[in-house]
Amino acid sequence: MMCIEKILSEGEKHNIEFKSYLNDDHLSKERKQRLVSQMKYRLERGNGKAYYIIGVYDDGKICGLTENKFLETLDVIREVSKEVGAEIKKIEKFNKNGVFARITIENNHEINNKTHIVIGTIGHVDHGKSTLIGTLITGQKDDGSGKTRIFLDFLPHEIERGLTAEIAYAVYGFDDEGNPMKLKNPLNKKEVAGVVDKAKKLISFVDCPGHAPWLRTTIRGILGQKVDYALLVIDASEGVTSITKEHMGIAIAMEMPMIIVLTKMDRVSEEEAKAVEENISILLKKLGRIPYKVKNHDINIENEKIVPILKCSAITKEGFDLLDRVLFKLPDRTKKPEKLEKPFLMYIDKVYSIKGVGTVVTGRVMQGVIENNRDLYLGPFEDGYRKIRGQTIMEHYHYLNRAEAGDVVGIALKNVKKEEIKRGMILSEKEGKKVREFIGDVFILSHPTTIKEGYEPVLHLETISESVRFEEIYGKEYLSVGDRAKVRMRFKYNAYHIEEGEKFIFREGRSKGIGGVEKVL
Repeated sequence: MMCIEKILSEGEKHNIEFKSYLNDDHLSKERKQRLVSQMKYRLERGNGKAYYIIGVYDDGKICGLTENKFLETLDVIREVSKEVGAEIKKIEKFNKNGVFARITIENNHEINNKTHIVIGTIGHVDHGKSTLIGTLITGQKDDGSGKTRIFLDFLPHEIERGLTAEIAYAVYGFDDEGNPMKLKNPLNKKEVAGVVDKAKKLISFVDCPGHAPWLRTTIRGILGQKVDYALLVIDASEGVTSITKEHMGIAIAMEMPMIIVLTKMDRVSEEEAKAVEENISILLKKLGRIPYKVKNHDINIENEKIVPILKCSAITKEGFDLLDRVLFKLPDRTKKPEKLEKPFLMYIDKVYSIKGVGTVVTGRVMQGVIENNRDLYLGPFEDGYRKIRGQTIMEHYHYLNRAEAGDVVGIALKNVKKEEIKRGMILSEKEGKKVREFIGDVFILSHPTTIKEGYEPVLHLETISESVRFEEIYGKEYLSVGDRAKVRMRFKYNAYHIEEGEKFIFREGRSKGIGGVEKVL
């Protein structure tokens, strides 16, 4: 008889799920959704294969099942497998104080189990962010005058005209074999929807402005979309600037993994590029990150402290094959079981009124699962939360039956007007909180003088961007650069849904700091 230790050793921890007992109650709508999300995660982490150990507690100890309970559990797993497009390939049944078993589940490759990663493009203005992404998603060389950039420049304006429920400015996909799915015309909605539908791995790019006066918008882009990775673009002919350092600092303060691309390599010599690379490496090491110069396709970036550095030219297409490979190899940081199993929650980023559709809100699903035609809570309003109907769901022009943690979507809402909804509100499965005051654990990164009670910076948390007042600084008379303290903070104008543990950035003039919500009051 095979022992439990050997059973466990033959799988990888990330694609093993323990279940003591499942029955028909687990097939109720809400519980089934969570089981489906859990199985999709295990299959994704196991490259299409997952092991379910049943009759066993979460810690691996055998509880044992009767024959009837074993069959009930097996039926539930079979039903959930069908839902995700997988099937049971093998059942290994054992007896020890009752029945326990290892069930091997594999993807049915006709069904698309997609990974979705959101990347924020950051960097100084004119360092080539839009040109880089334009060449990447089309495979076309740039002509030196913005030929490929034009694909990206039109998208934000199209959004503002209300023609689509879209928040990311470009989409990029990989097929089952890891080959990039290039777009002939990124402005063609049908072609983009086809990539979303067929891609095994989908990447949404969020544009973050590079102008110094728009740093606030950059912060909103990084925090509001809950981006998985930052793609920092640096012009090899100009090198690191103050804005480069600012953007790098924001990404690291938010503990966000980063990729660095040196662009415009056709304008510099190898020696000049090497000098810029060395400067970047020194800066990263000071900030506690590990620079990794990508030179071949054998790439392992599981460690989030590692920062891949690539050299590219949109004119010659130097380095783009390596960039493709790096993007394909990026681990999914969002679809973890603990996020999928929680009730649905999405912070609202933008609101549109679209002819023939009505009110549409966009954002990234923070946790849980959402299906079409579901009752949801919207708020907080002055009088609390309002129950509304979430209708159709769209992702990059492609209609979905459901979306889950990590997906970037637009959701059409019934019986609510655009003017009633504000950025920073939430859509949720359960009624949210209405918070005006909280205690934050803050750290001052820069400030020309001292910060005292009554200080009013703008705080950025998820999609919230609101003035807060430092009501009370605990244990200190004032704060200056490098100080850390507990502060009682109050939103100046509105209440929001916030949760303990969430991170934030605050700014006011040349001052900035970071922090986390320690206690909601």
